[in-house]
Amino acid sequence: MRSGAKVAVVGGVFVLVAGGIGYGAYSVLASDGGEDGSVASRNATPELKTGPPSAEEIAQASKGFFDAWAAGDAAGAALLTNNETGAEPVLASYGEDAHIGKVKITPGPAVGTKVPYTVKATVSYDGKSKPLSYASELTVVRGLTTGKALVDWAPTVVHPQLTEGATLKTGESSTPTIEAVDRNGAVLTKEKYPSLGPILDTLREKYGESAGGSAGIETWIEPADEAQPDINLLTLAKGKPGKVQTTLDAGAQAAAERAVKKYAQASVVAVKPSTGAIRAVANNPATGFNAALQGKQAPGSTLKIMTAAMLLEKGLVTANGAAECPKDAMWQGRSFHNLKKFSLPDGSSFTQSFARSCNTAFIKLIDDVKDDSALAKEARDVFGIGLDWKTGVVSTDGSVPEEVGGEAAAQYIGQGTVQMNALNMASITATAMTGTFQQPVIVPKSLDNRQLAQASRSLSPSVTQQLKTMMRATAAWGTGAKAMATVGGDKGAKTGSAEVDGQETSNSWFTGFSNDLAAAAVVQTGGHGGDAAGPVVAEVLRAGG
Repeated sequence: MRSGAKVAVVGGVFVLVAGGIGYGAYSVLASDGGEDGSVASRNATPELKTGPPSAEEIAQASKGFFDAWAAGDAAGAALLTNNETGAEPVLASYGEDAHIGKVKITPGPAVGTKVPYTVKATVSYDGKSKPLSYASELTVVRGLTTGKALVDWAPTVVHPQLTEGATLKTGESSTPTIEAVDRNGAVLTKEKYPSLGPILDTLREKYGESAGGSAGIETWIEPADEAQPDINLLTLAKGKPGKVQTTLDAGAQAAAERAVKKYAQASVVAVKPSTGAIRAVANNPATGFNAALQGKQAPGSTLKIMTAAMLLEKGLVTANGAAECPKDAMWQGRSFHNLKKFSLPDGSSFTQSFARSCNTAFIKLIDDVKDDSALAKEARDVFGIGLDWKTGVVSTDGSVPEEVGGEAAAQYIGQGTVQMNALNMASITATAMTGTFQQPVIVPKSLDNRQLAQASRSLSPSVTQQLKTMMRATAAWGTGAKAMATVGGDKGAKTGSAEVDGQETSNSWFTGFSNDLAAAAVVQTGGHGGDAAGPVVAEVLRAGG
């Protein structure tokens, strides 16, 4: 009995006791005159509990786990989870490898089967100590084979940023520290700009050695994937930081951080069209996956900027020429309609269809294009999508796969298999403004002389001017007018919304420009592009950069 269980005799009843809790019992009765005089009842097993754990079980299971963890009893804490083998080494490394002690865990009120809690502890290494505090949560479940209430094991139980296979460590840091600065020399920290956390970690991993700094003593998370950067949690002794220049702008970054906090899930990126310099990157939530640079989602009607460029290049439309905009359209068995099935009067211009985000005006022109792969070619050859961008950090450079039939048609309005993020859409807007793709960068090329992606051709001055005319109309009186009302300068916009995996409320997309700054944002389940993502973009554009 590995937990020190004892057998007690109470009133002729044997009771197995562990930690004060009775697990089972059987009675010894006198012979009733049966043939063999055997015990009447032997080893009667209680019925296995099923169903969700009760509030009392949740409280007891979590308390037992917290007490064992805080006491440094990794084996005991692991026994109270549903994955003893996986939990014990991680819990053991908490004290042994990360040198975390004096642990105090304070649970909050349970929400269903989830128990939130805060951890306050002390990291001690080589004569140096510092407090460490953070919040996380666990879930209590019913054990499949035991019926007991157990902690549902995941590495995030120990720390919210700990992933499968990753380890917590304290010691001399593997890479020298850096001091990242914006384009004007202002210091950028993850404390002041939380969204920059993963970016600063990557910059340190890539450029720490060459920046001339020295290592300090830290507590960090070492990911299982060696390609991913370490995540610094605490600095016990600072090394000498090496300076790393970025293209970011502290003012624009501060505005981006404020803007995304207004929504539960939002991302925004700002880019300087004339150079490709990234001025701001922000996400809410600000930890973990960098959706602004690495996300992959259908961007909805914001992609009509690219589709319009392709149609203009082919001479199928002009900004001021007439374009049919019925309330719905059918193409190869797939039906397309406009929001609330609106239509525009005969003789309306293509600019009106663009500014009002008329889907059918684009779908009706597919037959005239006579090339299902035309949009994929436009994405690659003009807008640089899919050309393996070297931004200086981990990023995804978008995708417009070659499709046929209805799937190709869906791409015209930013649906189907198109995959973009806020960085990609800000870059597409920047290219539309200047006519020439400038690969976005967050550190200058001169820092490491890396090869930047180059598109094979530019838009003509005529097409560029017409695109800007249509985007200006969208910001002046079209679907982006309300969001862009507070933005000054030469301005333009495009709204979008996209449903992903059958969600009830669409994701809100918006992209726009003001003078030499372009920005794009996405708000998950934000609805119409102008309602949620639009104000995010507007706040960043107002900050300039």
